[in-house]
Amino acid sequence: MIEKVNPSHPDKVADRIAGAIVDLAYAKSGDPKVAVEILLGHGDCNIIIETSEKFSKGEINSIVERIGGKLNLNLKIVEQDPHLASNQNDKIRCGDNGIFRGKPLTEEEKKLSSIARSIYEKYPSDGKYVLDKDKLIICQSNAKTKDLEKEYKGAIINPLGEWVGGSDVDSGATNRKLGSDMGHSVTGGGLHGKDLSKADVAINIYAFLKAQEENRVIELSCAIGDETVDGKEYKEIVEVARKYINEIGGFEKLAEWGLY
Repeated sequence: MIEKVNPSHPDKVADRIAGAIVDLAYAKSGDPKVAVEILLGHGDCNIIIETSEKFSKGEINSIVERIGGKLNLNLKIVEQDPHLASNQNDKIRCGDNGIFRGKPLTEEEKKLSSIARSIYEKYPSDGKYVLDKDKLIICQSNAKTKDLEKEYKGAIINPLGEWVGGSDVDSGATNRKLGSDMGHSVTGGGLHGKDLSKADVAINIYAFLKAQEENRVIELSCAIGDETVDGKEYKEIVEVARKYINEIGGFEKLAEWGLY
């Protein structure tokens, strides 16, 4: 049993905006420290950024408009806490406490991911999809139910009827769709809106990739300040995650569909 939401779901819009802000931080510095939280909906977008880099309101508003449309921006930008910042002063160390479990993707997860992406190519608007064995549920905004029924015979399509979707219908928040992002992998924190020093990003990606490569469950934990995890220097884990992020096109791209 698995759920996917597409990149136009309000929660993913929040994740994508957060990812784009992290991309902007990396464009300003090769090793930024940044954490972004977003709550948006019904005409408003609230953003808090803790950062080592300087951002203007114009830069952030441009990202919000590009991804989320014209929303009233309520923005707070603060410097990272000096005590937390000192953790990274002379070496790349774990930026947080956490537990992580990477799991090999199931055929069900791969199938639903393919279905969700296929529907989104045709209907690039808010949508949510569930697959439970042979039971497929499709909630797709701005689509005719009868058209989807022709292509996905036997599926439950738009149970409440046709709808328009988007942030005028629902609110969105960063890291609220971790099941959609990670399948049955488990994390103590979210993937989005953070730089690579944060374990929630680097170790989650590392554990997920290792689980796929070795076809087994990978369970890891860390404490803030750890210099090694899973027998590797933390900086090596960060580089594994950095390579993955660069290959897929950045943090905003990661936010679109998560890890699968």
